[in-house]
Amino acid sequence: MRIMKLLFLVYFVFWSCQEKQSQVENKKENPPEETGINGKTEAMKPEDTEIWEPKPPQLTIDENTGIPSDAIVLFNGTDFDQWISSKDSSEVKWILNKDGSMTVKDKTGDIQTKQNFGSAQIHLEWRSNPEIKGENQSRSNSGVFLQGKYEIQILDNNDNHTYVNGQVGSIYKQSIPLANASKPTGEWNSYDIIYHAPEFDENNKKIKPGTLTVLHNGVLIQDHVEIKGTTEYIGAPKNRPHGKGPLKLQDHGDNSGVSFRSIWLREI
Repeated sequence: MRIMKLLFLVYFVFWSCQEKQSQVENKKENPPEETGINGKTEAMKPEDTEIWEPKPPQLTIDENTGIPSDAIVLFNGTDFDQWISSKDSSEVKWILNKDGSMTVKDKTGDIQTKQNFGSAQIHLEWRSNPEIKGENQSRSNSGVFLQGKYEIQILDNNDNHTYVNGQVGSIYKQSIPLANASKPTGEWNSYDIIYHAPEFDENNKKIKPGTLTVLHNGVLIQDHVEIKGTTEYIGAPKNRPHGKGPLKLQDHGDNSGVSFRSIWLREI
């Protein structure tokens, strides 16, 4: 019996020593949170990581149009006051429709905003021609160009196959869309675009590529894609230095019949 008691006592002492050693090591591995203030070590409070200023600007959203209060409205369906011909800066010759939309007038040329922009959030709505004409790249072909140089393709790809880096929602000849989220031919589509412009240094060398994120009818189709350069029809992308540029809409020149409405932009 005495031997059993002695063995139990030895075991208890050994277990107690091991537990204390474990607690010491645990404290070393998991020290208390530090505030870093005056070199003191103390437990942090919730308010130590709270930031109160500056407050983000308070915006309102128009209940009828969904347009944020800080947006620049580029087309509201009533006039072409914000637009000029890309060819010669003359008045726009596209068709202004009674339903508050505009339609490409064939072979009158691209149009672009009078104002130049850099990085921006852009919303626009477009509709392919309800009357199906042509195939491949000749069916309701248009495009929206950021800074006049980087095209997001507009095309009717419903039962109309084409090269996938030139289909609807592509960054033309550069990035294939993650999905085709088009509405049926003749119905309205939306593009919501987040564009970060490329940056160039004082020696005109590109130091940061531009990026594009695109949602087509609310579906993510371009996910923060780096732009390789200008979206060329023939040849490799080019990276000539530039500053701000216009938003441009394309007249593809093949009686596309593409229409646009509700175009607005937020500078970022």
